[in-house]
Amino acid sequence: MSSTQASAEEIRKAVNRLKRARGQLTAVIDAMETEADCRDVVLQLAAVGKAIDRAGFAVISTALRNCVTDAESGAEREDGAPTVAELEKLFLTLA
Repeated sequence: MSSTQASAEEIRKAVNRLKRARGQLTAVIDAMETEADCRDVVLQLAAVGKAIDRAGFAVISTALRNCVTDAESGAEREDGAPTVAELEKLFLTLA
C-alpha cells in the first residue's frame, strides 16, 4: 500500500470517527432536551470528547508519519505542509 493510499485510509477512518462523534453529540443534545439523567448525559459527552480527541490525534499522527517519511526520503516539503514543530504544537493543543 502506498503512503497516499495509507493516508486516504487513515483520513477515512478519522472522518468516520467524527461522524460517530456527531451522532453521539446529537444524542447528548436530545438527552439534555428531554431532561435525561445527568449521569447518562455526562457519559455520552465524555464519549463525544474522546472520539473527537482520537480523530485529532489520528490526523496529526498521519501528518507526522508523512513528514518523517518525506524527510527520510529527501523529498521536498509541499507548500503549506506543516513542519515537525508545527505538528508538535498542534499535538499539544489536544493534550
